[in-house]
Amino acid sequence: MHSTLLHLGPLPLQAYGLMMALGFAAAWFAAGRLSRGTARHPDMLANLTVWLMLAGVAGARLAYVAEHWTAEFAARPLSVVRIDQGGLMFYGGVAGAALALLLFARRHHERPVVLMDLMAAVLPLGHAFGRIGCFLHGCCHGRVSDSALAVVFPAGSPAWDVQCTAGLIPVTASQSLPVLPTQLFESGANLLLFVALALVYRRQAALRPGLVTALYLMAYAVIRFTIEPLRGDLRMAVGAWSIGQTISLVLFACGLMLAVICLCRRPVPAGRAS
Repeated sequence: MHSTLLHLGPLPLQAYGLMMALGFAAAWFAAGRLSRGTARHPDMLANLTVWLMLAGVAGARLAYVAEHWTAEFAARPLSVVRIDQGGLMFYGGVAGAALALLLFARRHHERPVVLMDLMAAVLPLGHAFGRIGCFLHGCCHGRVSDSALAVVFPAGSPAWDVQCTAGLIPVTASQSLPVLPTQLFESGANLLLFVALALVYRRQAALRPGLVTALYLMAYAVIRFTIEPLRGDLRMAVGAWSIGQTISLVLFACGLMLAVICLCRRPVPAGRAS
């Protein structure tokens, strides 16, 4: 865990914020590579990235605050703005970014589904960087485990705090009990998903608009639904499942319906896709 990487004078460089920035930069670069051969100007992609970054962070923070208001923010409302300390809900970020994308597409006279496919193809790459940031900060950790893959976090970390509160370790403990590095599991899965979607985008995006988005929704829903039970941080429950699993089920159903629609339609003739 290296939450603060270094200090630039009086200003600390937080690993979480740095990895978020690198994630957006990597996604923007990948989007530019995938857009080669199209009429899409690089400046437009840069502007779109800024829109998505601002809306995504805002949506992710609002969703996290709503989920953890009582436990974390009710007594310290000013800490709502401290996103450098972690605390973003990915699905909230997706919702915020999707709204921004629709507004951007309308303003620039782009087909929303075309931009969605491009962003869905590169989103897992940016997300992979973000989860590494989670690992360095210590949030979104896994459950206690004796697995050879388990890691420990130092005193004061989110895992240590959760275990102290649960009475699993004393407050004098110098580190947490070993926990699964679910952040790295999800980061690796997102990297593989990025490679797969980039290949599909190259071959099918122009022929079947919406297919890449559908595949992303289904694939990431499976990844998130599978990893959620391995997490050890506090999660809002919806019946027998966590909020993340519940949203995953909804997104998988949406992705499946979109995939059926895309595959049942005739492929777009060459030259008509933008």
